[in-house]
Amino acid sequence: MTDIFDRASELEEKTRERALAAQAQRAALTGKTVADSATECQDCGEDIPLKRRKAMPGCQRCITCQARKEKEFYER
Repeated sequence: MTDIFDRASELEEKTRERALAAQAQRAALTGKTVADSATECQDCGEDIPLKRRKAMPGCQRCITCQARKEKEFYER
Protein backbone atom coordinates (compact mmCIF):
# COMPACT_ATOMS: atom_id res chain seq x y z
CA MET A 1 0.00 0.00 0.00
CA THR A 2 1.33 3.43 -0.89
CA ASP A 3 1.42 6.09 1.71
CA ILE A 4 0.30 9.67 1.42
CA PHE A 5 3.78 10.90 0.46
CA ASP A 6 4.03 8.46 -2.45
CA ARG A 7 0.62 9.53 -3.72
CA ALA A 8 1.56 13.19 -3.35
CA SER A 9 4.77 12.61 -5.30
CA GLU A 10 2.87 10.84 -8.06
CA LEU A 11 0.34 13.66 -8.26
CA GLU A 12 3.11 16.26 -8.39
CA GLU A 13 4.85 14.39 -11.20
CA LYS A 14 1.63 14.07 -13.23
CA THR A 15 0.86 17.75 -12.73
CA ARG A 16 4.36 18.73 -13.85
CA GLU A 17 4.12 16.49 -16.92
CA ARG A 18 0.76 18.03 -17.89
CA ALA A 19 2.12 21.56 -17.44
CA LEU A 20 5.17 20.81 -19.59
CA ALA A 21 2.99 19.23 -22.28
CA ALA A 22 0.67 22.25 -22.27
CA GLN A 23 3.67 24.57 -22.54
CA ALA A 24 5.05 22.61 -25.49
CA GLN A 25 1.63 22.62 -27.16
CA ARG A 26 1.29 26.41 -26.77
CA ALA A 27 4.75 26.92 -28.27
CA ALA A 28 3.92 24.60 -31.17
CA LEU A 29 0.59 26.32 -31.86
CA THR A 30 1.91 29.86 -31.67
CA GLY A 31 5.38 29.22 -33.01
CA LYS A 32 6.66 31.44 -30.20
CA THR A 33 9.50 30.75 -27.82
CA VAL A 34 10.78 32.32 -24.62
CA ALA A 35 13.00 34.52 -26.81
CA ASP A 36 9.83 36.05 -28.34
CA SER A 37 8.63 37.17 -24.91
CA ALA A 38 9.22 40.67 -23.64
CA THR A 39 11.49 41.01 -20.62
CA GLU A 40 9.56 44.10 -19.47
CA CYS A 41 5.80 44.59 -19.39
CA GLN A 42 4.57 46.82 -22.22
CA ASP A 43 2.00 48.41 -19.90
CA CYS A 44 3.76 49.04 -16.59
CA GLY A 45 7.43 48.48 -17.44
CA GLU A 46 8.02 45.97 -14.64
CA ASP A 47 10.20 42.93 -15.31
CA ILE A 48 8.41 39.82 -16.56
CA PRO A 49 9.76 36.84 -14.61
CA LEU A 50 11.47 34.07 -16.60
CA LYS A 51 8.99 31.59 -15.13
CA ARG A 52 6.12 33.48 -16.81
CA ARG A 53 8.01 33.86 -20.09
CA LYS A 54 8.60 30.11 -20.13
CA ALA A 55 4.98 29.32 -19.28
CA MET A 56 3.55 31.76 -21.86
CA PRO A 57 6.00 32.05 -24.77
CA GLY A 58 5.56 35.37 -26.53
CA CYS A 59 3.96 37.18 -23.57
CA GLN A 60 4.23 40.96 -23.61
CA ARG A 61 2.67 41.82 -20.24
CA CYS A 62 3.25 40.90 -16.60
CA ILE A 63 0.58 38.71 -15.05
CA THR A 64 -1.09 41.64 -13.28
CA CYS A 65 -1.42 43.75 -16.43
CA GLN A 66 -2.49 40.76 -18.53
CA ALA A 67 -5.23 39.92 -16.03
CA ARG A 68 -6.38 43.56 -16.06
CA LYS A 69 -6.42 43.58 -19.88
CA GLU A 70 -8.43 40.34 -20.03
CA LYS A 71 -10.90 41.62 -17.43
CA GLU A 72 -11.44 44.80 -19.45
CA PHE A 73 -11.96 42.73 -22.60
CA TYR A 74 -14.54 40.45 -21.03
CA GLU A 75 -16.42 43.30 -19.34
CA ARG A 76 -17.21 44.96 -22.67
